[in-house]
Amino acid sequence: MLPPWTWKGFPSKFWPTGGVRPSADTLPELPPQATLFECNGRCNGGSGRPWEDPSPTTITAAAAVIVAAITAATTAITVITAAITVITAAITVITVAVIATTISAITVITAVIDVIVAAIAATTAVMTVGSAFLFIKICKSVIMHLNPGMENTGVASETSVRRPVSFSSNEFLPISATIQFLTLAYWTSPSQKNARVSEPPGKNDRNPDDGEQLSGGEGDGDGFGLGNNSPKKRRKRGPSAKVVGVMEDLRLIEIVKYNAKLISYAVKRLVEQYEADPKSAMVDILMMLFEACGATYQLHVDSIESTDVDNVVVKLVELANNGEVEDLYTSKRKELKNFKENLALFWDTLVLECQNGPLFDKVLFDKCMDYVIALSCTPPRIYRHVATLVGLQLVTSLITVAKMLAGQRETTQRQLNAEKKKRNDGPRVESLNKRLSQTHKMISDIEEMMRKLFQGLFMHRYRDIDPDIRVSCIRSLGVWIFSYPSLFLQDLYLKYLGWTLNDKVAAVRKTSVLALQNLYEVDDNVPSLGLFTERFCNRMIELADDIDISVAVADIGLLKLLLRHELLTDEELGPLYDLLIDEPPMIRRAIGELVYDHLIAQNVKGAPSGSKGEDDKTSEIHLGRMLQILREFPDDPILSAYVIDDVWDDMKAMKDWKCMISMLLDETPAIEVTDIDATNLVRLLHASARKAVGEKIVPSTEGRKAHYTKAQKEAIDNNRREITTALMKSYPELLQKYIADKTKLHSLVEIVILLDLELYSLKRREQSFKSILDLIAEAFFKHGDEDALKSCIKALTFCSTESRGDLQDYAQNKLKDLENELLVKLKSAIKAVKVGDDEYSLLVNLKRLYELQMKKNVYNEDLYDDMAVFLRDVKGLDDEVLCFLLLNMYLQVAWSVQSIDTENPSEVVLTALLSKRTYLFEQLENILNSLVVVHEERRRNVLPSRVTIILAEMWNLFKKSKYSSTTLETLGYCPEPSTVKKFWMLCQQILNILDETEDEYANEEYIEETSKDAVLLAAAKLVISNAVFRDHLGPEIISHFAKYGRSSSEIIKHLITVLKKTSNDIPQMFLEAMKRVYQHHLEEQLKSSYVTVAGRSFTDCVELASKLSGTFAGAARSKFRLDILKIVKEGISFAFVDAPNKLSFLEAGVLPFISKLAASDALEILKDVQRRAENVNQYENPSGWRPYHTFIEQLHEKYAKNEFMQDEGDGTVRRRGRPRKVGNLEGKKLFHEEASSGEDSISNLDPNSQDEEDEDEQLPNQPVVNSVRSSVAKLRSLRVSQREAKGFELLNRSI
Repeated sequence: MLPPWTWKGFPSKFWPTGGVRPSADTLPELPPQATLFECNGRCNGGSGRPWEDPSPTTITAAAAVIVAAITAATTAITVITAAITVITAAITVITVAVIATTISAITVITAVIDVIVAAIAATTAVMTVGSAFLFIKICKSVIMHLNPGMENTGVASETSVRRPVSFSSNEFLPISATIQFLTLAYWTSPSQKNARVSEPPGKNDRNPDDGEQLSGGEGDGDGFGLGNNSPKKRRKRGPSAKVVGVMEDLRLIEIVKYNAKLISYAVKRLVEQYEADPKSAMVDILMMLFEACGATYQLHVDSIESTDVDNVVVKLVELANNGEVEDLYTSKRKELKNFKENLALFWDTLVLECQNGPLFDKVLFDKCMDYVIALSCTPPRIYRHVATLVGLQLVTSLITVAKMLAGQRETTQRQLNAEKKKRNDGPRVESLNKRLSQTHKMISDIEEMMRKLFQGLFMHRYRDIDPDIRVSCIRSLGVWIFSYPSLFLQDLYLKYLGWTLNDKVAAVRKTSVLALQNLYEVDDNVPSLGLFTERFCNRMIELADDIDISVAVADIGLLKLLLRHELLTDEELGPLYDLLIDEPPMIRRAIGELVYDHLIAQNVKGAPSGSKGEDDKTSEIHLGRMLQILREFPDDPILSAYVIDDVWDDMKAMKDWKCMISMLLDETPAIEVTDIDATNLVRLLHASARKAVGEKIVPSTEGRKAHYTKAQKEAIDNNRREITTALMKSYPELLQKYIADKTKLHSLVEIVILLDLELYSLKRREQSFKSILDLIAEAFFKHGDEDALKSCIKALTFCSTESRGDLQDYAQNKLKDLENELLVKLKSAIKAVKVGDDEYSLLVNLKRLYELQMKKNVYNEDLYDDMAVFLRDVKGLDDEVLCFLLLNMYLQVAWSVQSIDTENPSEVVLTALLSKRTYLFEQLENILNSLVVVHEERRRNVLPSRVTIILAEMWNLFKKSKYSSTTLETLGYCPEPSTVKKFWMLCQQILNILDETEDEYANEEYIEETSKDAVLLAAAKLVISNAVFRDHLGPEIISHFAKYGRSSSEIIKHLITVLKKTSNDIPQMFLEAMKRVYQHHLEEQLKSSYVTVAGRSFTDCVELASKLSGTFAGAARSKFRLDILKIVKEGISFAFVDAPNKLSFLEAGVLPFISKLAASDALEILKDVQRRAENVNQYENPSGWRPYHTFIEQLHEKYAKNEFMQDEGDGTVRRRGRPRKVGNLEGKKLFHEEASSGEDSISNLDPNSQDEEDEDEQLPNQPVVNSVRSSVAKLRSLRVSQREAKGFELLNRSI
């Protein structure tokens, strides 16, 4: 028999078994040379013509061909050798012509070439000898193969027909095929067979792995596989003898657990076993099911039919209750990591293998389904997990079979219709009718099995207490509806996807949303989803604001599909647009894509979300629609920035710089641009340009600097050059047109910061650059508002530092000219006010000077003196004028300090600086004293904030520790404690202003510099830098930890974190802060007899102690163990002073720290407290000693439970994802029990039929965004977050 490794490239007609593939038992061992002839095709099955032994004529012809091929190869090598000889001769000739210095080098090259020629000649000789030897061996093998006396040359079927193979003159095979054929004859000769039997296996012998079989290609019938020479994919076939032996030693569950490769072979054996002995095979399958559940239970073959399913399941549950079950499903063992996939693969393979027989016998799978359904309803979770997995996989596999049968039914129906058109009623039609009815019956049986599993398993498990089971059910249902809509795409099954949109677990809701996405993506499904959409549309809209970010993002994608199919109205979309300013960027991006798709690109009915290669007309249309959206909030640039940021990635028109510029210059008459549209278009141009160069355009609490890859940096540079090129000619025109409009000027001027200034020199556009600087300087003196002034100074400073050559000189000169002109205007305004003129000109020029001094040192000998004299002589100045006058004087002092030569300071300079410092301190303290007395009303005033902040900055600037032991030691300054107390009194008055009052001034200029948070930050910096005595200010600030809201609490919390790293006074500060709050509580008690322990003042004490103890969380408890112990001990000592009058301090201040103590320390504290109460008559004042007894009980309880090392945190729970919200987004139970019958239609469902979740699952009142137009609180929180980030940076710098 021919060995199988020689079949590669040969058609099946040449196989030695008459076209029938040999079984695994007849495969011989592979020789060492087998690797040359490994096959890539099948080993069994297939078709082909019988094997035909070649005739002697054919063999002779083939031998002649191989000899001719070898001769041709030898001739080719001879020709190559001759060519090299010619080249050598040519090189020799060249050698004669070269100079003497190169003779030796060329001689060496010639020698090397001679060696190469000699090597090639030797190789030719070896190949010639080898060819002759090979030819002799092949001829010998052919003769031996054709000897009729040989009995083992091949085994053919007795019924096979042997026909000689002949080759005509035009049918000679290629050399490669001939070599294969002759080698086949060589290896099938008796001598080689005997040699293979006696030859021991070598180290290069290759044996198939378990489950792997070497096989040959099928061929195509046109000779030696010449018709199709493309490589074919390796296909696995029957197991080898070794694999069969291994499978005999493994149980079915072991194959499922450890070896997925053997599952298909095991299933085939199982099906063969079932055909021979159904009962034993059924027992094996059910036993494997039980073992997959982790239980060991023995079924008997004889009684399998009479065994009651319920009795078996009850015994299995008893095993689980007794702890005799191994959890394979959720096991973390490495060898079981693929157990779930293998189990599903087993049942899938079993269904597919049984589709031609056992699947429809009403015995095997009915019994399996009975056990699966019964196990899925048991209390042990492991049983439900495994049974649910098996049941869901069975339905999925049945759908695969049903789809194949449906295809066969359609084919049969077409054939039957064709026969009927021929008016042929013969046996063909009868056969087709019979086949059609059989196929239809098989499909009906499969669908009945699906319904049984759905009603018995899915309808109970999709609301299982385990969310993983619910997720599996909903995911599978989505697959079923999508892949087999003829049965499942109806309201009877769709309603379960709708119900689970209310699941309390985010993973279940997300799975349901994703399943619906797949359904709505198919246009043909939409008509069948009409009633479902109507019923659950509101819930799908609500999920866009889900508490879980991933669910919200997925739902927005679903709503996008609904919009494309025009299933939502504009009124229903209203709440979605509020999410454009939501905090999580993923939500905003998803909503932005929806807005672009629906409102800007206006894609419907599956159209692509963006057209490629947008022309100018498309850009104008899209920009016009974008401007319509921005008209909703023309006065709020932050909201505009949010919308632009959300849509920017999808809207290519935002990168069409020329189109936007032409619209601003009224060069596109097709679109009318109003004044509001022009304002929004300027903002859009500026924001889009910032995005293009990698800047953030929306407020962010992240202080990290963005890091870009090399490719991203190159893209940013390219964008910067494109923007510069587009604006190079038209930018001066834009500035000239809108120079008088302050709403547009801010964004327009700051565009220059985004340009590549070097291009102005490279493209000879210097005059355009100078025109830009002239216009910006002109705008600086035309406007007096904060944004315009900051933008102009920022732009001029950027140009003076980033430009090069003559352009840089021009920019620097322009900035100097602006400074000189400003000083002239300021001095003129000061003189005008002295003579009684209006203060407006002075205020505007003071603002301009302030913005300029924030960027550079404005040096002028008389400037400070002029302002000091003006402040001394002129009384009754407006608060705003006074603020900017003090700010400019402070900046003059600060720049003077920075410009001092620290190594060799001038006495004259020091004396002048000390004079300026002394005068400014006097003025600030005088104003401070007047404000502490006058500023009692709780309304916002900018002057107190400015005075406190400037005073704090001055104290930090001249703190003694900064100049001690230096040449500038005389500059050191420390305020008096009385001044610090007045400072904090004024800070408290500012902090007590209601947030609502501060919101009224949210749009005022410089609001961030004068807010409550700015004041608190200034005070915190004093404590950190130790510029003032900490004994008073530190505890005062910490005592307000829980008083002034979230932003203030975060600032104080950061202050405490810094102090823990830099100071050893934490115990004293904490204890003193709690004492001051407790003292306030005692004062409140004296004022009113109705103030009890449960009053507000006592609650403030408890909250403060809880927050302070919460700062010792995690590893900090061990690190600060001695500090905690000191706080507790000194707190107890304070409480027992004048006992029992202050014993309530044990509850209010000490008790929250007890949970942070170690067990040994707590026992020590317990003994100390009990010792203090000895020999004291507690019955004289029982109510006064009640806190003592409560404290003792808590100590006993904590010590008994050993809970001292338990981390109770600071009482706050940090959650990942979005803030909690209200509405009907809370988790819900799915429905009442009667709703699970499976027979209700969607139209009959009560939207209120679902129970609310338990009270502990209710969400707290914390809405996020209510309306785009009423977002003041939202915007304020964003600004606060920015101020917090800046404040934390300032605090860190103060360390």
